[in-house]
Amino acid sequence: MLAEGLAPTADRTLSFMVPARNARGMVVRLDATLNAILAAHAYPEPLIRLLAEALTLTALVGATMRQDDGQVTVQASAKGGVVDLLACDWRAGELRGYIKYDDQIPVSEGMSLPELFGKGYLAITIDQVSSEERWQGIVPLEGHSLAGALEGWFSQSEQLPTLMRIGVAGSAATGWLAGGLLMQHLARSEIGGERLDAGEQHPDWEHVAALAATTSAEELTDAELSAEQLLWRLFHEEQVRVVPGPKPVKGCRCSAAHIKDVLMRFPEAERASMRDEGGLISVDCQFCSRVFGISA
Repeated sequence: MLAEGLAPTADRTLSFMVPARNARGMVVRLDATLNAILAAHAYPEPLIRLLAEALTLTALVGATMRQDDGQVTVQASAKGGVVDLLACDWRAGELRGYIKYDDQIPVSEGMSLPELFGKGYLAITIDQVSSEERWQGIVPLEGHSLAGALEGWFSQSEQLPTLMRIGVAGSAATGWLAGGLLMQHLARSEIGGERLDAGEQHPDWEHVAALAATTSAEELTDAELSAEQLLWRLFHEEQVRVVPGPKPVKGCRCSAAHIKDVLMRFPEAERASMRDEGGLISVDCQFCSRVFGISA
């Protein structure tokens, strides 16, 4: 039996497995962390929802890694649309993200990815510390959601059948809440059986994917519904194992000490060209919207 959640809306991640169906998943809720990240910039509401979706997707993928095992970066670069750049990353529970956009172009709810980004691509990069390996996949910004683009990347590039559901709710007055569900089919060799050909439609995957696909945005952002309760709704006829994951926190890593350390790696001639009349080098952190004046 799944345990009752103590704080349904708190920032949290919960990994789960459905062993009999060779499937695993992750549930993410972003509350205070999401609002802290969004507060750094005065985004219009459609872009708030876009960034909230991107942050939730980044957390879903990042939380599947071991807490000390590297970084996940999701970045969209584009030209000819509202958004020029979207960047999010996750490292050991620390989450950050921002959007660079043209505030002279009107933006409205329901815009497709091509309308928001023009021509561009979405890149996901996974850096693992323990193996010193890096994976990167690039997909075109097509369709109506970033979740759909990432599903395609997992299925095509990683040959890992994947389903993602995202919900974003709230307003500038009340604050924002986002939730996400990730479901993936495991290769049978990972649990002691024969390897599943990723190109086959397997009945186990079809079953859990059909159940997970019924998850609504309203459920993912229901302040009274815990992650455990959501999984119970979906898989109450299955044996489900759950393990709490790392707690998401706002994790912009800018600091005067870190920036100075980076600047000191430049030759003195280059640092001299960067200094203003007061002898300071100004460094702008887009993630937290702060300007650091560094004496280096």
